[in-house]
Amino acid sequence: MPRALITGITGQDGSYLAELLLQKGYEVTGVVRRTSHHSYERIEHLLGRVQILPADLLDQHSLTMVIKETEPDEVYNLAAQSYVPTSWTQPVLTGEFTALGVTRILEAIRLAWPRARFYQASSSEMFGRAVESPQRETTPFYPRSPYGVAKCYGHWITVNYRESYGLYAVSGILFNHESPRRGIEFVTRKVSDGVARIKLGIGRELRLGNLDAQRDWGYAGDYVDAMWRMLQQPEPQDYVIGTGETHTVRELVEVAFAHVGLDWQAHVRTDPRFMRPAEVDVLLADPTRAREELGWSPTVGFRELITMMVDADLKRLEAAR
Repeated sequence: MPRALITGITGQDGSYLAELLLQKGYEVTGVVRRTSHHSYERIEHLLGRVQILPADLLDQHSLTMVIKETEPDEVYNLAAQSYVPTSWTQPVLTGEFTALGVTRILEAIRLAWPRARFYQASSSEMFGRAVESPQRETTPFYPRSPYGVAKCYGHWITVNYRESYGLYAVSGILFNHESPRRGIEFVTRKVSDGVARIKLGIGRELRLGNLDAQRDWGYAGDYVDAMWRMLQQPEPQDYVIGTGETHTVRELVEVAFAHVGLDWQAHVRTDPRFMRPAEVDVLLADPTRAREELGWSPTVGFRELITMMVDADLKRLEAAR
């Protein structure tokens, strides 16, 4: 039975990845920070099937001990401070988790179990003010937020450990991927939750930032499959993962409100508080290498994704009444 270790198992991607690996017959261990409360709602249904161990991306010793104890075949580093706006208000903490945290876990693997295959969650935010479109594996990075800068560090330190120590270490440069398990602070979930509240009469308006920002949005359940495929290749390589389609925030809003029969213009207001200090206008993936070498392609389209999220929030809010 292959063994996998997942940091960030309680997050959106971690929960979908844990489900996928369990279906494939893996023994799954999740790393969680020791806190005064536990946020296990995304993996509540998996708690009897996964092992949970405490460790922290800020603490080298705890990571080394977890790697030593579990001797995993595969390590997926999905933990990070992952909300871009917070990276401006907490840039140092973002750097500690999202940048240096990658070094700590790579060092733990190097010292305790170098035969493990390592996956680093890189991000399309590294492209930022993209110098070419669409963005592929060779596109230069131009990050426009402390989060994007930290992700660039995590990406290059992964490359460095691969080339310096011979570790099987790869980065997946994933474009925006969403689901009903997305954090409520992210724009797609903010929209789906807001639409559901307005439809049910428990909300009246939805305040958003830049409606013209364009993103390549896919389904998180598809993207964790790409992560797994990367670690099954004979040689470690980095891959761009995305749909190859771009949509504006305005389109996202239109689809979500139309799904419940409402006019979005009657409810949506733009608010300067939600504008980024340095905007990323357009991100668009070229997933050709992933399609040709991994045999990967998305299964859920943009409209299906957004309506799925709206329906899930309607169901959740109706059940809470």
